[in-house]
Amino acid sequence: MDWMSIKEISLDQVIFWQWGPISLNGTIVFTWAVSAFMVLFSHLITRKLSTDVPLSRWQNLLEVVVEGMLKEIREISQEEPGSYLYFVGTLFLFILVSNILTIVPGFLAPTASLSTTAGLAICVFAAVPVYGIMSRGFLGYLRQYIEPTLFMLPFNIIGELSRTLALAVRLFGNIMSGTKIVAILIAIVPLVFPVLMHALGLLTGVIQAYIFAVLAMVYIASATRAQKQKKGRQKQKGEHS
Repeated sequence: MDWMSIKEISLDQVIFWQWGPISLNGTIVFTWAVSAFMVLFSHLITRKLSTDVPLSRWQNLLEVVVEGMLKEIREISQEEPGSYLYFVGTLFLFILVSNILTIVPGFLAPTASLSTTAGLAICVFAAVPVYGIMSRGFLGYLRQYIEPTLFMLPFNIIGELSRTLALAVRLFGNIMSGTKIVAILIAIVPLVFPVLMHALGLLTGVIQAYIFAVLAMVYIASATRAQKQKKGRQKQKGEHS
C-alpha cells in the first residue's frame, strides 16, 4: 500500500503488525514517533542549559516557547501558570509537533486520526475535574453542576460531554481535511499547488494546536475560577466590615 492510498483512509486502518487481537496501527506508530522525537529533541536542548550570556539559539527558542505558554496560561486563568503548564503545554507541543512534522516525506500526522484527537479530548475531560477538585474541593466542584438550580444538572453534564466531543471533532476535521486536500492537489497539479497547500497546512496546524490548548485551559480555568472569585468576594466583605 503506497502513501497516497494511506492518506485516503484512516490511520487506524493501517496495520503494521498484528498478533491475535493485538495490533499496531498507523495511529500508534506515528504517535510513538512524535513522542520519541519530542523526548530526544528535549534532551538535546536541555542537557546543556546555561545562565551564561550569550545563550545558544536552541535555548533561546526553548525559553521563548515556554515564556509564551506561561503568558497565555496566566492571561486565561488569571492565576500563576505553574500548575497548568505541564498539562496544557504538553498538549500544545504534541499537537504542534505532530502537525509540523507533516513536512517530512512519508509522515502522517496522528492528529488526523479521530482516535488521537478523541484521546486528547478525553485527557482534557479528565483534567477539568482534577484541577477543579484541587482548587474547590470535591463537594465544591460537584456543586457547580446544580447551579443555579438542581434542574440544571442534566444540562451541565451534557455540556461537559458535548464540549469534549467538539474538541475531538474540531481538531480531527481540520487536520484530516487539510491532508485530503493536499493529496487531491498532488494528483491533479503535482508542482505549485501542493507546495502552497503544505504551507497553508502548516499554518493551520499551528493555529489548531493553539486553539486546542487555549480551549483546554479555558475549560480548566472555568472549573477553578469560581472558587477564586468566591474568595475574592469574601475578602472584600471582610475589608468593608
